[in-house]
Amino acid sequence: MVNKTNRRSFLKGAGAALGGLAVPTNVVSAETADKRYIVDLQSASDGVLDGLNVVHDLSQIDLAVVEAEESQVEGAAFSKDVEMEFDFAAAEDNGNGDEPGPKKLSQLQWDKQAQGVSGVHGRTRGEGTRVAVLDSGTIPDHPDLEHALNTDLSRNFTGDGGDYTPWYNDHGTHVAGIIAGNDQNDEGVVGTAPGVELVALRVFIGPFAFFGDIVAAMTYAGDIEADVANMSLGTYPMPDNESNRELRETIERATDHAASRGTLMVAAAGNDGTNLDADGDVLSLPNEADNVMSVSATGPIGYRWDDKGNGKFIRNYHAAFNKLDEAPTEPAPYTNYGSEAIDISAPGGNEDPDAGSDANAQYDMVLSTVFEWGDDGGMVPAHGWKAGTSMAAPQVSAAAALVKSANPDATPAEIREHLESTARDVGPAKYHGEGHLDIEAALNESI
Repeated sequence: MVNKTNRRSFLKGAGAALGGLAVPTNVVSAETADKRYIVDLQSASDGVLDGLNVVHDLSQIDLAVVEAEESQVEGAAFSKDVEMEFDFAAAEDNGNGDEPGPKKLSQLQWDKQAQGVSGVHGRTRGEGTRVAVLDSGTIPDHPDLEHALNTDLSRNFTGDGGDYTPWYNDHGTHVAGIIAGNDQNDEGVVGTAPGVELVALRVFIGPFAFFGDIVAAMTYAGDIEADVANMSLGTYPMPDNESNRELRETIERATDHAASRGTLMVAAAGNDGTNLDADGDVLSLPNEADNVMSVSATGPIGYRWDDKGNGKFIRNYHAAFNKLDEAPTEPAPYTNYGSEAIDISAPGGNEDPDAGSDANAQYDMVLSTVFEWGDDGGMVPAHGWKAGTSMAAPQVSAAAALVKSANPDATPAEIREHLESTARDVGPAKYHGEGHLDIEAALNESI
């Protein structure tokens, strides 16, 4: 079943609590968690953790996330933890639409078609690589994902008593499908790297996430030697004050550790439509941290609208690319940008505010795996559209896995540099950084 939503069914913010498209209000906020601290064990005295509730022991990077009164960590706190909250009330708006014509849903995936994904799978499908997805969790029994998900390594970092599976939303499941959707079943969607091993790392408690939990998950991704860690999350704007600069240093300690273990960190650039190079004294995290590849979003306008290319014959979906109002490389209106802040652009989905209700405008978004809530409260596998830099980041993460699979000895820095050097010049650097993701070139050219 395809879960259809109209163009207002997106999540705004910095890709933060759950990434997505533009709505009138900024529904992601970040505030200091009064009784959570990230303690720098390098500068702390012996016994600093005595009597404290240690949420995450990150001694491998000389940090600990604790719950405590401020007086208990004075002189030792590396930074106060930061909580993100997502308000769904301003973003939800389910709509109706006609059932897509083709049976094989991959025929609706303009992002994979534009990237020539099927053509590179003869060389590699990402075999031998591991991708960690730091997000809202992933369902294990989706027919497009069950082949890839490593349930033994998947973890929940929130402390809510659950496991890596979602209980609130399908954002992480959607991201996972973009990366590893099965290309060998009869129906469903296709991922860019269907041969990878996926590890779901849940960092959200419903609409909430703490950076301390995210840092712990980043560190774990390095510990298990994931080749790539996808972070379709973040928050913006954060005041560029001492506490948040310390938080950035905390994140960079985790990214340094992950890089040393062979993990490339990829993050969504955010969906505020903001120039991050000229936004004053504010931060966007984690995408602006060192050792993090920051991804902006692009997408078409007019793909298969009003049944263009929607006929009974498979060949018609190719014709849909000849009827676009805007190319798949066009910057999405919601994407954050900035030549210094963006490393690369990738397909994330687009929107036309003037699209009519019968235009099938959802086809300009990214189709992937989701779930619906069944009558018994269980999660029923489905497919649906979303858009945002949250959808662009996993395109790059999956491409990095393909490059790693074809070049097993490549380091994270080499893979990042290679993806950037092979990216296509499709427009200004302020929107595309080093260029637009080009998977075929990345696999055809040597590192």
